Amino acid sequence: MLNLSICVGSSCHLKGSYEVIEAMRKIIKEKGLLDEIDLKAAFCLGRCAFDGVSIKVNDKIITGVTADKALALFEAEIEPLIGK
Repeated sequence: MLNLSICVGSSCHLKGSYEVIEAMRKIIKEKGLLDEIDLKAAFCLGRCAFDGVSIKVNDKIITGVTADKALALFEAEIEPLIGK
């Protein structure tokens, strides 16, 4: 199972973490990957100085995530790890 954590700390919250969570939730559901990905919130990933929301895919932290870039990021960074 792939672990996908979205930062919901103060800085990321203000940068749109709720919208990123909802976008990822929708993508995961539409792609039929509910049993493959564990989507959860993370308090702080320590990347507050970067633009956008920070996410953690397994052990890799990715910064600059926005809801409108979620699908492209998902297809480039997350789907290859699932192997589907």
